[in-house]
Amino acid sequence: MLKKLKNKNFRYFYLIIFMFFNYKNIIFALDLNGSFIQGGIAYGKVNNTTKVFFDSKVVPVSRDGSFIIGFSRDNKPSSTIKLIYDNGKVDKKLITIKKRNYKIQRINNIEKKKVTPPENYYKRIKNESILVKEAKKIFFDFPYYKRGFEMPVQGIITGVYGSQRILNGETKRPHYGIDIANKEGTVILSPSDGVVVLSEKDLYFSGGTIIISHGMGLTSSLLHLSKILVSVGDIVKKGDEVAYMGSTGRSTGPHLDWRMELRGVRIDPEIVLGLGGISN
Repeated sequence: MLKKLKNKNFRYFYLIIFMFFNYKNIIFALDLNGSFIQGGIAYGKVNNTTKVFFDSKVVPVSRDGSFIIGFSRDNKPSSTIKLIYDNGKVDKKLITIKKRNYKIQRINNIEKKKVTPPENYYKRIKNESILVKEAKKIFFDFPYYKRGFEMPVQGIITGVYGSQRILNGETKRPHYGIDIANKEGTVILSPSDGVVVLSEKDLYFSGGTIIISHGMGLTSSLLHLSKILVSVGDIVKKGDEVAYMGSTGRSTGPHLDWRMELRGVRIDPEIVLGLGGISN
């Protein structure tokens, strides 16, 4: 009788051990979705007490456990995501990032002072750069981006993300947005839900400019606007009218330059559009 009881207890013991390790395997499984390519993004969901790191940098986790990471224009071929659970356990995942080839775009007939600004504009340009950077740092612990994204305006794509720009024969920094050309005054829509964190009528390079935070450090910048319809602090929904197309700042004709950035990483709006909804 005693022997049978011991055998029964051992069976329970092994069952508990089996369940424990299988439970751990479920917790440690990291399910990532997205586009694993330079300029792309990936997103996932964990317990909101879990700490997430991407190449040793802390990744903010929302109250519902959602997180999002971005891959830069020249992201290295592989990156590491690390999770530290509240029980101290660590999980790592190595991900491969696909390399892209970028176009070279030559643009001429730009006002000379917009290509190489005179010294008397340096202070203004520096102050505006700080203004934009500070706006992008405004953080909302809510994933507004889960509504997904749509094109802020229809038109002809005249510029793409990552292209090397040569302006009036001078090599400049790569282009980090997509340019969509249409008629002056064409209505511009909010590409997704979010909060307006910057609304400026006349920045030196980008002219009329709006920056919308989509939460968790993800922003959209809408540039070269002729008229702005929203103010800082406004909450916008996907498809809301926010501005009119223009040719302000460094521009050769009416168009919208739509740029996206995730906590300092420039990402490709066309890739984000191709993902449909960003949800977990």
